[in-house]
Amino acid sequence: MWCLLSPIFGKCPACHTWNSLVEQVVPNTPTATDGTHLAQRHRQRQRASAQPLSALTLTQISERPIQRFSSGYTELDRVLGGGIVPGSLILVGGDPGIGKSTLLLQIVNFLSERHSVLYVCAEESGQQVKLRAQRLGIDGPDQPHDSAKSPTDPKADNADLYLLPETDLEVVLQELESLQPQVAIIDSIQALYYSVLTSAPGSVAQVRECTSALMRLAKRDQITLFIVGHVTKEGAIAGPKVLEHLVDTVLYFEGDRFANHRLLRSVKNRFGATHEVGVFEMIDRGLREVLNPSELFLGDREMVAPGTATIVACEGTRPIVVELQALVSPTSYSSPRRSTTGIEYNRLLQILAVLEKRLGIPLSKLDAYVASSAGLNVSEPAADLGVAIAVAASFRDRFVDPTTVVIGEVGLGGQVRSVSQTELRLKEALKLGFKRAIIPKGQSFPNLELEVIPVARVADAIVAALPNSKGES
Repeated sequence: MWCLLSPIFGKCPACHTWNSLVEQVVPNTPTATDGTHLAQRHRQRQRASAQPLSALTLTQISERPIQRFSSGYTELDRVLGGGIVPGSLILVGGDPGIGKSTLLLQIVNFLSERHSVLYVCAEESGQQVKLRAQRLGIDGPDQPHDSAKSPTDPKADNADLYLLPETDLEVVLQELESLQPQVAIIDSIQALYYSVLTSAPGSVAQVRECTSALMRLAKRDQITLFIVGHVTKEGAIAGPKVLEHLVDTVLYFEGDRFANHRLLRSVKNRFGATHEVGVFEMIDRGLREVLNPSELFLGDREMVAPGTATIVACEGTRPIVVELQALVSPTSYSSPRRSTTGIEYNRLLQILAVLEKRLGIPLSKLDAYVASSAGLNVSEPAADLGVAIAVAASFRDRFVDPTTVVIGEVGLGGQVRSVSQTELRLKEALKLGFKRAIIPKGQSFPNLELEVIPVARVADAIVAALPNSKGES
């Protein structure tokens, strides 16, 4: 009844105020259960405007050059595609104790001299991070200034490096909004939690929501964000796969805990090439970049041993000269043993089958062991011919010329197939003093001061690498 009286008296029956009634026109729209209302609304928009509302053609989008800045490490800049892109999200994963936090702390030490940096140490206290910084030789703001520098000089120390020991996502977001740093480090994303969710930190929901919130803030305020991610026992980054989809770059920090070298590998990069590799060496003062990794994985060329061959592997756009070693010996068991280090196991089985079928080498009754120098993981097919020659050299107890490199893929029919970036590989071998190269047939490089031996079959390659061998048993 008040609907009839309200327009007359002008008083709201709920709050008892006068002249507060406002007329609202409710359109007669289809309900959500009507399956045709979306198509009707789409046709109405098309009739209202023949041009798209917000979509642009490719030519209408303005070009904006990417302004990168250096991380202080040439190897990391190479992996990132030339430097750090402002506002990008970079996910760094790796085994526990591999050196993720050490690398990031060394990076922010350099960046803090030029940009403001916030280091969110969610797994450690501020005292623990400071102790690690002192072990790495990083001077904090409370250290005495150099006499040659002014106390007001922003490059006098890393005074723009801020630490935040916090695991609450809301507190981290508030600190990012108030401080507005150019670079922020989240160590690690599995330790953050969002209080609205009831699941434990590190769960799928927590990792997804925390990363999404950090991504929105970083893109809006142009904050470069480094996120540390844990890995599972299989080596993949823990948490949902959407974590790798949200970020711009995914880096894996790899290495053997018994070796000093570390590999920083890019598996996703929206601002550069993927599968680039940066090489570091762990020393007592942290990580040191290796500018010429071929010397690290080449081995001792003066002490030549039977069953040794040298290949040129390509990691992204970087050629790396690697020494392969093979050992073939009579087995003491009913079934022979096969073992690999740095070479894919199934690839070795395939090469051994080709050598036995096409060349008649009785490898089914012999143990076979193949390893790469320094344990470098070589997964590309270009190493096949080097493995085959190393195995054949070990079987015949012969030596391969230490100035010879081997490049090529081995087919099941015993043929040698061509590989990519052959010229780039040969230039790297020539730079290191190699004089001969055995490559697949069909390619010629007359401008290189290198003796190139093209081969079509594995037997021809073995004859060229082992002059006293006839390529058959």
